[in-house]
Order: sequence, then C-alpha cells, then structure tokens
Amino acid sequence: MKSPKRGSSRLVVRREGFELEGRPFQFRCGELHFSRIPRPYWRHRLQMLRALGLNAVSPYIFWSVHEPAPGRFEFKGDADVAAFVRLAAAEGLKVILRPGPYVCAEWDFGGFPPWLLATPDIRVRCCDPRYLAAAGAWLRRLGRELAPLQSTRGGPIILVQVENEYGSYGDDHRYMAFVHDTLRSSGFDVPLFTCDGPDVFERGSIAGAFPVANFPLDPAGAFRKLRRYRANAPLACGEFYPGTFDHWGKTHNCVKSARTETVVGWMLEHGASFSLYMAHGGTSFGFSAGANTGPDGEYLATVTSYDYGSPIDETGRVTQKFRRLRALVQRHVPEPLPPAPPPPHPLITVPRFRLTESAALLDHLPAPKRDVQPRPMEAYGQNYGLILYRSRLWASGAGRLTVRDVHDYGQVYLDGKRVATLDRRLGQNSVQLGARRRAQQLDILVEGMGRVNYGPHMLDRKGITQWVEFPVPYPAGVVMDWEIFNLPLDAAQLRRLRWRRATVRGPAFHRGTFRLRTPGDTHLDVRGWKKGHVWVNGHHLGRFWYVGPQQTLYVPGCWLRRGRNEVIILDLERTGRGSVAGLTQPVLDRDCRGLRTVAWHE
Repeated sequence: MKSPKRGSSRLVVRREGFELEGRPFQFRCGELHFSRIPRPYWRHRLQMLRALGLNAVSPYIFWSVHEPAPGRFEFKGDADVAAFVRLAAAEGLKVILRPGPYVCAEWDFGGFPPWLLATPDIRVRCCDPRYLAAAGAWLRRLGRELAPLQSTRGGPIILVQVENEYGSYGDDHRYMAFVHDTLRSSGFDVPLFTCDGPDVFERGSIAGAFPVANFPLDPAGAFRKLRRYRANAPLACGEFYPGTFDHWGKTHNCVKSARTETVVGWMLEHGASFSLYMAHGGTSFGFSAGANTGPDGEYLATVTSYDYGSPIDETGRVTQKFRRLRALVQRHVPEPLPPAPPPPHPLITVPRFRLTESAALLDHLPAPKRDVQPRPMEAYGQNYGLILYRSRLWASGAGRLTVRDVHDYGQVYLDGKRVATLDRRLGQNSVQLGARRRAQQLDILVEGMGRVNYGPHMLDRKGITQWVEFPVPYPAGVVMDWEIFNLPLDAAQLRRLRWRRATVRGPAFHRGTFRLRTPGDTHLDVRGWKKGHVWVNGHHLGRFWYVGPQQTLYVPGCWLRRGRNEVIILDLERTGRGSVAGLTQPVLDRDCRGLRTVAWHE
C-alpha cells in the first residue's frame, strides 16, 4: 500500500469543536491495540469499528514491542505500525495516535521495555537523563515510521497524544515539555493533546497541547471541570470505559450496557468527541499482560484475556453492547452506517485430546551465571519468563528462610523436593524449615508475572529483588554464593527440550497434537491444569492459572493449520500430564471451584 500524498488536511481545534477539511468534525473513536490482535485480523477489527458507527481508531503504541533490546527496533510483521495506520485509512478511519512513551493499557510495565530496569537506580516518567535518552531515541525512531502518515501530508493521523494520564502520576512539567518537544522535532506537526482524569488536568498539562478528559461516568461534570481548567478547550473525552479488565484470583468484571448508552448518548447529543476504551480489547498474548497494586500495596496481576467487556468481544464478534451502541450512533449521525458488520471468523470445537510427552523443566537448565547474592532477572539481561536461583543451606537448626522479595511466584526446593510456594499476591515471602544434619541444595524458582503498569510502583523488577536470609546459626544470616539460571521461555529454550513419554516430576512442559480439517478460532480449555503458559504451533497464547476467573485461552484460527497442530503446556504445579479441548465459547468468569464469579458495575 502506497504512502499518502502530501496535503493540507490539518485538524483545527476550537472551543466549539473540531474542524477537518473546513467542516465540523466530531470524532467517534474506538481504541484497539494492533499488538493484541494477529495481523491477519487487523482489517476485520477495523471494519468492525466502522460498522459500530465510529470514524476514528486510537491505538496505543507499545515501546516494548518495537524496541525489544536497546537500539534494536522492530517494525515488521505484527509490529508494522505504519501498515496498520494505512489499513485504517483504507477502511475509512482517522487515527488518533497514542505513542507514550508511557501508555499503561494493562500492558507489562505500561509499555516501557523491561531492559530499562537493568539500570539499578533508573527513574521513569521524569527528567532522569538516562530515561530521557532512551525515550527520546524511541520517539524519534517512531517519527520516521509515522510522521509521513499525518493528515498534514495526506494521511489519516489527525491527533497525537503527549505521554498518557500524566496528572495521575506526577507533575514534572519539564518532562512533559521534553515529550512535547521531542514529538515536534520527530516530525509530528498535527495538533497535540494531553489526556487526564477531571481532577488532575493541571498536573498533566503542557503548553502547546490541549487537554481532554477521561471518565467512566458523569460526562457533564467532567466537562465542567475541563472548561473550568481551560475555558477554550473543546468537549472531548480521551477514554470512556464501556467495560474493564480482570485480575487473577478476583471476580470477573462486567459493565452493563445501560451505563454505556447513557454516557455515549449524552456525548452524541452535546456534540462532544469521544473514544471508547476499549472498543475491542483483544488478547494480552505471551508475557504482555501487566499488573496493578491495590490501596494496601496488594499485587494484582492482570489476566491474559483483554476482552474488557468491549462492544466487540475478544474474538471480534458482535455483542449486545455493540448492537445497542450502533443503533444509538445511527440515531444521532446524519450519514448512514455500513449496512452490516463484516462476517466473523469461524469458531470451531476441538475434541478433547491428551498430551503424551513431557520434559522436566529442571532437567533442561542452561549454563549458570554466578553471583554473590541474587539480583533481579533484568540484571542478567532477561526480560520475561522464569529464573532459577541455586545455593546451599548448611547443616543447622530449624529457622525461617525469607526471600526479599519474590516477584512474583516462587517455589522453594531443598535437594529437589518442593517445600514451599511463595505468592506475592498473598504477601508470602518466607517458609519455616526444620533442622538439617547435612548441607542441602537450595533452589528458588521464580516466575515473573506482569510488571506493574500504573502508579508509583512501576519499577517492578522480576525474580528475587534483594536477598535471601536464613538466621541460623547467625541471627542476621544472608545466604551467599549463587548460581543463576535464565529461563526466558522463548523459542530457543523450547527447541532445546528433550521429550519423553515417561512421567516426569516437578515443573514440566507437556506436548500433544491434534488434527484439523478446517482451522477456525477456538478457546483452549485449561481447566484441570494449574499454573503456567501455553504455546500453539509456536505461538505463545499467554498465562493460565486455576485461581481464575479466566479458565480458557483464545486461539486465533490464523495460528492453526489443516492437519497436525502442536500444543505445549508448561505447568509449574501439576503432577503428570492431562488433556485439553477447544471450545466455541470462552470461560472468563469462573473461580478455581468452577463457580461463576461476576462483579457488575452499573
């Protein structure tokens, strides 16, 4: 697809609203993230936005996707952001770009690349020069990809956001000026805006960018506060929430259609522009799901599904919320909507099949690194996955082994026997050990789950973040001299597995196959398994955990093939192999007992 030709289609920002090409323009936008959607499905999801009655799409751009290692930029395949923007234009959608560098989005580390955390004392979202150097390089490189696709040059990008909800985090206006100025110097010449909740506009604002409001309820009240802060600001909502997300071990959250219709109806009637967050949520494949912290500091990891209760569900299908919103939009806009949504991709069942081969995780360790005391995985050049720390406990009396701290799920072994599980969600970081007549090998296997993506606790390194102490025979004893085994769970590690049909002990990979005549979307039923990760034909579907509420994993049909398909499951808890099946409906609302658990939000 060719790049657009240079033109002069600049969006004009006025108090009365927006103008585009000399005519009033009310953006009816929907958020979706191309990194949460397989590339073969991008066009379908964009067509679904148009069928919903929207005229714009708002994508966050995840820095971590496009710069997986310092200076190594990725803009091909599923990371081809320019192709996505061109495709949006071809489907009749304007683009409201949200490049960060911080984006939140319940994405690991808020979209920041984890390699930033290899610098022990770095600070983000402020004027730390090391962070500014990395963020500046990222925005300048992104400008090379996307600045030619702005409306000022004939493309679909009409607005670009400066940072994201910064008023909820800090008030470093020098930093916000840096992001603003770097976007401008990177070639972005369309209007810039900031996006904040109604009570923190001033903290997150910057000269040269107009503010918009984010809210779940009360548009009239939010816009009064917006005008009180900036009298000439247009009425625009950067994020309105027709749904929300879930955390592992908590209830499934649902937002009723009535609330969505009431708020969107008000904005349509009053000429306010808006963006639905999310119009289509998609899936946090692989390691991409993030985490939050509760008011008391509780760690809350986000589930793999990002269905979000959106009008367009995780598989790209119409929901009741979609139908009612489409009818609402049609009553308020003069132009006809597309006659019908595009047909969905087929859904299929997969008959239950057993996994027949296994490979014990601890039988496939790489060469170790050595360290006096343990450090987080980022210090050893690892971004995601598992990490194993190995040392020795000498003969001694009984005492309490304390790990400071476990991020996020640890298993403690003595001479290969598991003696404890330490769950950060539950504040667990220690285990009482009995007396030992001889020295024993100490293994601490840690799974890094989602990094915190919002608030003051984002410097969330994974593995063991400080030290391990065992106060016997000395009251302040610190365990020294460690071997460190990096287990990133990447394609290279999976290729090195040696499969056996015999039963294996401890954390293990399990493999099985199934055959298809016609591929289609399905939901892999992992009930009966405990905690781990799933790969289908090499594609990492994401995490599962029996605590719920999510009990299935979405499998896009474009990742399946006619004939033989391979499934690999890593289970950290289960003993022995099991079976799986493919369902036409997801299970997103069940606890570990199989009971339905839902929290409704009016």
